[in-house]
Amino acid sequence: METERAGRRARGDRTPGPPTPPPEAETPVRGRPRSEAVEQAIVEGVVALLEEGVPLAELSIERIARTAGVGKATIYRRWSGKEALFVEVLRSMEVPDPELPGTSMRDDLVCLLEHMRRRGLSMRRSALLHNVFAQMKTLPKLWDAYHEIVIDPRRRVLHDVLRRGVADGELPPGTDIELANDLITGPMLLRSMMRTDLPLAEDLAERIVDLALTGLRPVGPG
Repeated sequence: METERAGRRARGDRTPGPPTPPPEAETPVRGRPRSEAVEQAIVEGVVALLEEGVPLAELSIERIARTAGVGKATIYRRWSGKEALFVEVLRSMEVPDPELPGTSMRDDLVCLLEHMRRRGLSMRRSALLHNVFAQMKTLPKLWDAYHEIVIDPRRRVLHDVLRRGVADGELPPGTDIELANDLITGPMLLRSMMRTDLPLAEDLAERIVDLALTGLRPVGPG
C-alpha cells in the first residue's frame, strides 16, 4: 500500500481526502457593523411614538428600543444619548443639506437661502415637525445639541462663503462676517419661523441675497 501511494505521489496523482475548508476570508467576521436597517428602524420608532402624541420629554431609550424591536445597547452604540438620537430624527425629517455650486459667492448664498426656504415650507406643511421644534425649545440640552450638530455647521458654511467673497473682492476688506451673515439669513428666518403668514415665494432667496449684497458690496469712487 505504501509503495502504491509513493508511486502516486511520484506521478503527481492526488489521493482522495477530506474536502478543503473554505478560506478564512470567506468566513463572516463577527463584530458590531453599523446597520442602516437597524438605524432606520430606531429612527422610525421615534417618529411613530411622536405621531402617537408622546412628548419628547417622556421618550425614554427603553421605550424607543421596545418600539423599534432592538436592545438599549444597540441604540447606545450608535448615539451617545437621547439628545443625539433626537437630532438624528429631526435631520431625517428635514430637507437634506445642499451641495453648493461654487460658481460665485452670490450663487452659493442663494443656494443656502433656498435650502432655508424649502426647510421653512416643510415646517409649514408638517404639523409633526412644527410640534417637535416647539417642544425642543423647552428642552435646553436638546436645543443645544441641535445647534451644535446641525445649526452651527450650517452657519460655518455660510461664513466660509462670505470669507471667500472678501478674498475674491466681491465684498470689501474688513467686512463683519457675523453681521453680514445675520443680514442675509435674518429675513428668511423671520419669514420661515416667525412670520408664517407671509409667503415663501420661489424667488425669495435671490431677492434677499441681491438686496443684502447691494448694501454690502464695495462702493466705487464717487
